[in-house]
Amino acid sequence: MIRVNLLPFRAARQKENIRKQISIYVLSVVFLFAAIGFFFIDRSRTLAARTETRAAKVKELDKYKGATEELKKLKRQIEETQAKLKVIKELEKNKTGPVRLLDQVAMAVPKDKLWLNSLGEKGGVLALTGTAMDNDTVALFMTNLEKSDMVSSVDLKATKLKKHAKVKLNTVTFSLTCRVYSKKEKQEGKAQNSATKSRKKRR
Repeated sequence: MIRVNLLPFRAARQKENIRKQISIYVLSVVFLFAAIGFFFIDRSRTLAARTETRAAKVKELDKYKGATEELKKLKRQIEETQAKLKVIKELEKNKTGPVRLLDQVAMAVPKDKLWLNSLGEKGGVLALTGTAMDNDTVALFMTNLEKSDMVSSVDLKATKLKKHAKVKLNTVTFSLTCRVYSKKEKQEGKAQNSATKSRKKRR
């Protein structure tokens, strides 16, 4: 019977398996490090690209920084101007009563021909006394008052001729009353009168 010693063959086969396992392990480690290296390089490139993009954006924003500050300054100026205009409008809107009335009376006075001696207002009635060069000047003053948007009617109470012997000049003293109201009330009155006239015409 022939006997074959298989021990050397088995030992060689076992060594071959060990070498294969070691080779697979080494290749796996190399592949792992290669993958890590590729991932790191890719991330580094991405980070560098984003950093470069961010730097470009920051640089571009710096270019517009001056324009942005100027726009903010203009916006503040516009807001301040609008606030001032609002205050002025409110003042104009509330400009009623004695101040506005005195202004309109002063505008109605014929210059260098009529002088007011007294002025008083009570219950919507304005009482005036003064001196004029003649009756025509008094009539002109009354006409000017009626044109005012705060006067509804003017009534002449009295006139008196006054002689000045020393200077050989005659003047006229007068007293009159005016019914006063706001511009809005006058416009409403005109509208009511127009409506009344229209109804009368239709009839």
